Amino acid sequence: MSEEKDELRDDQQQDPQLEGNATEASAEEMVEETPKEPTAEEKYAELNDRFLRLYAEFENYRRRTNEERLQLISTAGKDLIVSMLPVIDNFERAIVTNEKLEDIAPMKEGFHLIYNMFKSTLESKGLKPMESKGQAFDSDLHEAIANIPAPDKKMFGKVIEDVEKGYYLNDKVIRFAKVVVGQ
Repeated sequence: MSEEKDELRDDQQQDPQLEGNATEASAEEMVEETPKEPTAEEKYAELNDRFLRLYAEFENYRRRTNEERLQLISTAGKDLIVSMLPVIDNFERAIVTNEKLEDIAPMKEGFHLIYNMFKSTLESKGLKPMESKGQAFDSDLHEAIANIPAPDKKMFGKVIEDVEKGYYLNDKVIRFAKVVVGQ
C-alpha cells in the first residue's frame, strides 16, 4: 500500500505541472473562444453582402417567373390547337370530295359529322353551351339585345329566343348569350 501511495504522490507531483500547463492552455483557449465583437464596419459589410445576395436571388426569381409566364402564354393554346388538327384534316378532305360530288346528301352528312367532331373536341376541353331559351333573364349570363312583348304571361322576364349562344369554359362564362327577352 505504501508503494501505491508513493506512486500517487509522484503522479500528483507531476499533475500540478501538467495542471499548470493545462490551466495556461485553457486560459488561452478561453481567450480565443471568447468571440470578438465585430466592428460596425464588419457588421455593415456582412449585412450589405446578405442584402446583395438576397436582392440578386430575388431578381433571378423575378426574371425566371417572367420567362415562364411568357412561355406559358405563348403555348397556352397548343393543346387545343393540336386537338383541332383532325377537324381541319376532315374539312380539307370534305372540300376535295365535294368538288367531284354531284349528290348533295353525302356532303350534308359529312359536314354534320365534322361539326359533331368539332363540337365534341371542344366539349372535351371544357366548353359547354349555355341553355338560355325559356330561362329567366340573368344579366350575369345574358346580354339582352331586344325586348319584345311576351307571347304569354309565363314568358314575362324570360328569354324568348337565343340570337347568339353563350358558352362556359370549365363553368366560367366565356361568352354571354345574346338574347331576346319577353316584356
